[in-house]
Amino acid sequence: MIEKIVKVDSYEQVISLFGKYDENINILQKEYNVIIFSRGSDIKISGKEEDVARASRAVDGLLSLVRKGEIINEHNIKYVISMANEGTQTEFENLYNSCIAVSASGKPVRPKTIIQKKYIDAITNNTITLGVGPAGTGKTYLAVSMAVKALKAEDVTKIILTRPAVEAGEKLGFLPGDLQTKVDPYLRPLYDALFDMLGPETFHKNLERSSIEVAPLAYMRGRTLDDAFIILDEAQNSTPEQMKMFLTRLGFNSKMIITGDVTQIDLPDARRSGLIDAMNVLYDVEDIAIVNFTERDVVRHRLVQEIVRAYEKNKDESRKTNNGKS
Repeated sequence: MIEKIVKVDSYEQVISLFGKYDENINILQKEYNVIIFSRGSDIKISGKEEDVARASRAVDGLLSLVRKGEIINEHNIKYVISMANEGTQTEFENLYNSCIAVSASGKPVRPKTIIQKKYIDAITNNTITLGVGPAGTGKTYLAVSMAVKALKAEDVTKIILTRPAVEAGEKLGFLPGDLQTKVDPYLRPLYDALFDMLGPETFHKNLERSSIEVAPLAYMRGRTLDDAFIILDEAQNSTPEQMKMFLTRLGFNSKMIITGDVTQIDLPDARRSGLIDAMNVLYDVEDIAIVNFTERDVVRHRLVQEIVRAYEKNKDESRKTNNGKS
């Protein structure tokens, strides 16, 4: 048994780290089988040498977030633990040095995982970026944040948001109301992200002067999109033909972000996904980046991460079973 002392700047930081009823520190104690307690502004960690070393790295990582004013929660504790176990917690600490944008409520928008940071860098440095991974990884929200940032900086004159209305079979003419009324239910997640970044009033003003356009993928045909930041969401539900049509809409001084989850394909009749097709075709094309998210990047309720992991495990087991039969 050994004991290590971690110096903390203030007792307030100790309180933030430990959490209500020590709920944060209890997660670390359970994970590393160590005892962690505070004495004034010092934190003492005792246990086996290897366990203490890993717990100390996790504590250092979490303290760096506390010093930056971040609220410690179960998600960032779990993520810091995984980084500390790999010895890469310094990379995680550096995530919080950059702010992408500020939401309408004044909340800074930052990448919360290493892959999210890679995604932001890819968007910054490439004309077309594909963000592929499970729900809750921030693919759409971060893309919208980058789009709003570009619009405010006048790098582009328009944001265009689109997604396949596959649930309606793209046959929107059979639905009642005008185009906006018809497509709104299918584009609601994009509206939610824009409302959060701009606020409802600013969003509607930009919508009225056509600085923001939200439309189903089928309505992109025949257009050339110059000076625009274009986001295709739920791209797994596009066909290869639709994907090619969309990609070839790219005009001068524009960026395209394509997001999707290849485990949630809703196309009828086992049709091939345009997103999977694009990943296979474009992987080595210059100025196009493909970023893959995993369940570790899920930033929603912890159960979402567990659900994604369980489905992935079940898929792997089913694949092994099928391979064994063949």
